[in-house]
Order: sequence, then structure tokens, then C-alpha cells
Amino acid sequence: MIGINNIGSYIPQNFESNFDKKFKLNIKDDFIVNKIGVERVSRKLSDEDTSDLCVKAFQRLQEKTGSQFKDVDCIVVCTQNPDGNGIPHTSAVLHGKLGFENNCACFDISLGCSGYVYALSVVQSFMASNGLHSGLLFTADPYSKGINPEDKNTVLLFGDAATVTHLKEHKGGKDFWRTGKFKFSTFGRDCNALNNQSGFIFMNGRTIFNFVMKNVPVQIKELLKAEGLRSSEIDLFLFHQGSRYMIEQLRRILDLSSEKAPIQIAQYGNTISSSIPLMLETYLNSRKPQKIVMSGFGVGLSLASCLLMNE
Repeated sequence: MIGINNIGSYIPQNFESNFDKKFKLNIKDDFIVNKIGVERVSRKLSDEDTSDLCVKAFQRLQEKTGSQFKDVDCIVVCTQNPDGNGIPHTSAVLHGKLGFENNCACFDISLGCSGYVYALSVVQSFMASNGLHSGLLFTADPYSKGINPEDKNTVLLFGDAATVTHLKEHKGGKDFWRTGKFKFSTFGRDCNALNNQSGFIFMNGRTIFNFVMKNVPVQIKELLKAEGLRSSEIDLFLFHQGSRYMIEQLRRILDLSSEKAPIQIAQYGNTISSSIPLMLETYLNSRKPQKIVMSGFGVGLSLASCLLMNE
């Protein structure tokens, strides 16, 4: 069985305060604190590319575990902002930088906000089907490459980060996390609500918000029904960190407490495919809940949810 063994992460310490932008963008403190909930955003350095962020996340994983991960036979990078122009694929660039053996599968997955959940399903299945034993799933989507500094819908919201999830063949145990069922949905007719067709990231926040409010609760209920579980039996709901207001409204609709559906966006922003694993790392290393529902949603418009269990 393939499951999650550990997670490492990297958040660039190059921050931009949103309070410093409020007069230029004609916004108030209340909008920053209570609407988007992002007080500052993380920004990669000018000489850092997507693979560099991944390398630093991997180094954190090495430091945490004390392992050199010599047995890795699969590297996958989930990103829509690859190195350079996307050729060669970022996972191959990363493979070279990390110096792994040649008998290692490498490929990229082009997905954004729902990407972590999608990629978990893809990589686990790929590893199981091909007899692979130790994989690294990276997420890194530095939207700062395409942020318009004059656009308050994006410049205040999106932050840069990278994570790496170590997926390993395991027989079970208290430190082993396995996935249950997955649910996926796509609403491609509204795909241009978040796009990068003009060189800058464009986002229609109202369209995305309506999409999330209408469809995420439905998919969560379908997932719980498929698993034969009640909401009260779930220890933690990790939602993609779209904005503070968005998560608060999901809490209200699904009748969840702030403890069950945390918000971790204030100090670095919406990190796209990295937002869920950044939160998951915190809980895997501390509170050790037994059942977690993860749900990613956004660009596409795409939605993916799954159950994660430690039992």
C-alpha cells in the first residue's frame, strides 16, 4: 500500500506587506484582515525558479527526517508555473539538481488549486501499478511570475511556496497515512474565471466564489456518504486556502467549527497547490488526527476532495 510518510515545505522569507499597499490600491484594513485574510504574501527571490523552491522544500524534508532518500524511484512536480518555458519538464530539472539515480520516473502535472488532491491519486496509482516504492510529490506554483502589481484581486492574495510529500510503500501503522475515496469535478465552461492569457494572472473572484459555495459542500457530502461517515466523525477539514471569507462561508454551510476547518493564510497568502500540504504538514507533525478530509478547488474550474486516514 502506498501512503504519506512525511511532508517538507519551504516558504520564501521575502515578504510583501499588504498594509503597505492599501493606499495605492484604495483598500482598508478590514478588507485585508477579514475579507481576504492575508496580511502579507511570500515572494520568491528574483533568481529563484520553481525547481529552486522545490529543492529547498526537499532540504527541509531531509533535515526533518535525517534521511537522504537514496531509494527514490519517482519524482512528480505539480505546477502550472514551471521552470523557464516548461521545456524540459521541471521534474527532470529537479531530478538533476537533486542528483538522484537514473532509474527514477519523472513527470509534471499541470494543475493549480485542486492539484494536490489530484496528484495524490495519480502518483499513488502510478507507483502501485509499476511496483515503485518511494516517491516524492512536489507542489510549487509561484504566481508571482505573472502578478500585476496594480491588480488588487491577485497581488494581495497569492503567495509563493513549495512542498514535498514523501509517498512510500507501507504495511500500516500509526505514522502511516493512507487515502480513502476520491471525488473529482470540472466546470470547464467557466475556466477563464482564472487565467493567464495576457501575461498576467486574471481572476474573476465572484465567479470562483459562487462556484466554490455551490459545489464544494455537495462534493464533501458525496464523499462522506461514499465512505459511510458523518461529518462529526471527521477530525479535520483541510480546505484550499482561497481566502478567509471563503473558508468562513464553507464552515457556515457545512456547520464546522474553526478548529475543524482551520485558516492558515494570513502570513504567506494563497499558495495554490501548496496550500493544503502546508496545513497538512502542521497536523501530521503535531496533533495526529485520525480522519482528515482534504478539498482543493479553483483554477479550471476544478474541484477534488479525498479522505486521509491514520488508523
